[in-house]
Amino acid sequence: MLQARQLALAKGVLLRLLERAYQSRSDVSLLCFSGNRAETRLQPSRARPWNEAWLRPIRGGGGTPLTLGMARADQLFERHAQRHPAQQRVLWVLTDGRTNDAPPRPAWADHVVIVDMERHAVPLGRCRKLAADWSAEYMPAP
Repeated sequence: MLQARQLALAKGVLLRLLERAYQSRSDVSLLCFSGNRAETRLQPSRARPWNEAWLRPIRGGGGTPLTLGMARADQLFERHAQRHPAQQRVLWVLTDGRTNDAPPRPAWADHVVIVDMERHAVPLGRCRKLAADWSAEYMPAP
């Protein structure tokens, strides 16, 4: 995500998603994963106003541990589903697809959107494949 300003683009997309969640009074959670860890930056809670200064500390690089990240997302969704079974759980995955991981689709996600952040001269197309494998919605980044 560090090449071709992909991380900056991903932060812009994330900011727009958070703004939409705030306007619709949705619950949100934020999970960041890179290197060998997955970190919950925001536990599931009502969306609140966000700004660019809050997003600035989010870093990229070190590989994409997609399996670890999706396992952590599934844990968050499972706990949230136990407390709020009627709420729909939508997983937005912002990734450049530069991973060899092929995790299963998170079972507790009702709907998945793969946002393809890849901006390389020779695209690998892994995000589109992941979306197809998961029966997820595929969305190229703006």
